Amino acid sequence: MLIAGQCHCGNISFSLRWEPEPAHIPARACTCSFCRKHGGVWTSCPTGALQVRVADAGAVRRYAFGTRTAVFHVCRECGVVPVVTSEIGGRTYAVVSVHAFENVAPGLLQQGEVSFEGEAVEDRLARRQRNWIPDVRFVS
Repeated sequence: MLIAGQCHCGNISFSLRWEPEPAHIPARACTCSFCRKHGGVWTSCPTGALQVRVADAGAVRRYAFGTRTAVFHVCRECGVVPVVTSEIGGRTYAVVSVHAFENVAPGLLQQGEVSFEGEAVEDRLARRQRNWIPDVRFVS
């Protein structure tokens, strides 16, 4: 399945190849204060591939907080955060916002809350390596 997504103005867009074809897509509503305030609901496919396009790199703010192990790619034009990345062992891993999806039936999403409060940094990075999208490319 090829999933298309973008921020509201289209400055940051992505295509996610989800393999194998999903019976459902897990949609994790993070309970951290940033995600709660922005309505962050994320998904990833550890066997998938993500291509991110940025039309105007100057209109993207990279925001990191807390452990500074994740970077939220915020569009300065419309304020939407469609992609989050984490650099681990020289490789980029990512999750995408299900709210940025353009072509996915809502019934395919299986939403639940997650909390990473108190998780050690080493455990957090290991979880991302297991669960986040491991094949990430940024293109102009």
